[in-house]
Amino acid sequence: MAATTLHPPASRALRAKRRRSALRTLGFLSPWLIGFAVFFAYPLVSTVYFSFMEYDGFAPPVWVGLKNWSYVFNDYALFWPALRNTLWLVAVMVSLRVLFGIGIGLLITKIKTGAGVFRTLFYLPYLAPPVAATMSFVFLLNPGTGPVNTILESVGLPAPGWFTDPAWSKPSLTVLALWGIGDLMVIFMAALLDVPKEQYEAAELDGARAWQRFRYVTFPNISPIVLFAVVTGVIATMQYYTEPLVAAKVASGVIGGSGQQFEPGYPDRTTLTVPQTIYNLGFQRFDTGAACVVALVLFALAMAFTAILMRRRSGFMSAED
Repeated sequence: MAATTLHPPASRALRAKRRRSALRTLGFLSPWLIGFAVFFAYPLVSTVYFSFMEYDGFAPPVWVGLKNWSYVFNDYALFWPALRNTLWLVAVMVSLRVLFGIGIGLLITKIKTGAGVFRTLFYLPYLAPPVAATMSFVFLLNPGTGPVNTILESVGLPAPGWFTDPAWSKPSLTVLALWGIGDLMVIFMAALLDVPKEQYEAAELDGARAWQRFRYVTFPNISPIVLFAVVTGVIATMQYYTEPLVAAKVASGVIGGSGQQFEPGYPDRTTLTVPQTIYNLGFQRFDTGAACVVALVLFALAMAFTAILMRRRSGFMSAED
């Protein structure tokens, strides 16, 4: 108490120094804070607000309470098929992309001659524009005229309907996603090249086989990258829009201009995803309130998946991490 009473100028100087430090820190953070407020906080609050409103984008919004929520969950026929398809893609597509990414990365790192050529060949499909790549895939897998089915039939194998068959449409989208595996290949290849060679040498001296070396040496070292690939893959797949929509349009023959009507999800709503329903509600039916409800459901699911994966990261991360 005495020290504080005897030296009030020092106390004021300390408070002024702390205030200047806080303002300086706030100045450095201001670009992020402004971006967060403009591009995340405000859109999120607006989405919550409009989810309780009847709004078509033209007339002033009118409060309707839970009417939009009830409509989406009980009366909107496209929501539940879209949600099931999206969850299927999250479970299957993300898992296979991670496995194939690790496998191709391992393959490239083991190649002694021509590794650069193979890296280029595997990475080039990832650079293809999504619309062009999807259209090419649909034409290649066309049941009637596509070369893939022609080759399968010539060797006596069954020729699936691919994008025109409800049982094969989602697997066809998964094949398309695996074709563009170049992004994960590069990430995993960099992680694999960073694994200490001394650990492999020690494992070989202990008599570890290939699977044991991968399980006890490779995977613990690349586990943070695996977690990153799974989390980003789940988020990206929850927003999967362009490829299934283009595939459905091309496979159904609706690839013309704006005068043609198209109900998303061909065939039999099996290529329908949650982002497509947001577009269908907001920009085709002009039901902004219901579209905001679906957007909030999508946001909640993405956050929930991410939180679960981060809480369960011990399955990916080694004990040292």
